[in-house]
Amino acid sequence: MTLLRSLTLGLLGGTALADGALAQSITVYTSQPNDQMAAVVEAFNADHPEITVEVFRTCTTELMSKLQAEFAAGGTPADVMLIADAVAMTQLKNDDRLLAYADAPVEGIPEALIDPDRMFFGTKLITTGIVYNTNLVTEAPTSWTDLAKPEIAASTIMPSPLYSGAAVIHVGTMVQQPGFGWDYYETLAENGAVAGQGNGTVIEAVARGEKAYGMIIEYMALNAKAEGSPVDFVFPTEGVSSITQPVAILKDSDAVEAAKVFVDWQLSRAAQEQSVTQGYFPVIEGVAPPAGYPEPASLTILGADPAKMLAEDQATKEAFADLFGG
Repeated sequence: MTLLRSLTLGLLGGTALADGALAQSITVYTSQPNDQMAAVVEAFNADHPEITVEVFRTCTTELMSKLQAEFAAGGTPADVMLIADAVAMTQLKNDDRLLAYADAPVEGIPEALIDPDRMFFGTKLITTGIVYNTNLVTEAPTSWTDLAKPEIAASTIMPSPLYSGAAVIHVGTMVQQPGFGWDYYETLAENGAVAGQGNGTVIEAVARGEKAYGMIIEYMALNAKAEGSPVDFVFPTEGVSSITQPVAILKDSDAVEAAKVFVDWQLSRAAQEQSVTQGYFPVIEGVAPPAGYPEPASLTILGADPAKMLAEDQATKEAFADLFGG
C-alpha cells in the first residue's frame, strides 16, 4: 500500500522568499524513491532553508488515485507533483489541475522536455532497458527480441503499468512500435514472462536470482550493480523508451511562490548535478552523465505519441492485465 513519509526539513518563521513572501511549507507528491527524495529535500534546503518540504511518496498510479479522491472530496494538500509519468501529468493538465509557469528557468533544457504551455517540465532522462543476473546469464541479451525467446521469457520479469508510471510509458511506447505491438507482449506471456508491481520488484527479483532477466529503468539496475549486486544492464539495440520525471505546480496550491522556488531548483544545474550522483541522466546541456553511462546523445530513443498513449491508457492497462494479471 501507500507509504506516507513526511520530511520536515527547513526553518519556519519570518524568513522571506526572494520575492518577499514569508517562508512557507510545501507538500510534494512524488514517485521518486524515498531515500533519493530525502537527499533531494536535504540539498534543496541547503539552498532554501526558509521552505519546509513535506513529501508523500508512492507509485504514480496510486498517487493519481489519491489525487482523484482528494479532488472529489474538495481539494488536495499537494502543491507540487514530481512523478515519472508524463502521461499522468498530461491528464492533470487536461483536467485543468496544473498552474502555468511561463517564467520557469528552462534555458539549456531540450524543448521536447518542456510542456508547450509551461505547465510541466522534465527534470531527468530515464530510460527502460534490460537488467540481467550475471551469476545466471553467461551471454548477455542485446535486444528486446531476445527477451521473447522461450528459454529467456520464462525467466523474465517486468514492472506493471497498473503500478508503475515508467511501465505505463514503456508499454505504451512498445505497443506503438511497428515491429513489436501487442504481439510482442502476447509472445512474452505465452513463453512464461511475468509482471511484478513497480521497478523495485524487478531489481529485487533479478538481484536475488529469482529471475534472470528484467525490464527496468536504467538507474535502478546500474545503482544496484555499483552497490555490488550481481546484475548488469543493457541498452537494447532497437532503442529505449524514455521518461522525464516532470515537475509541476498544482493550480490550487496555497503556496505558489514557494512551489515555484522548488521548481526553479529542480531545473537548476545544482539539482541536475545532484541527480547525477543518484544515477540519473541529466537534462541540462554540459552536465556529465554518471560514470559508466553513455552520453545521452548516443542513445536511440523510441518515439511514441503521448496523446495516443493517454487516449489508450485504460485500454492498455486492461490488455496488460489480461495477459499478465492485475
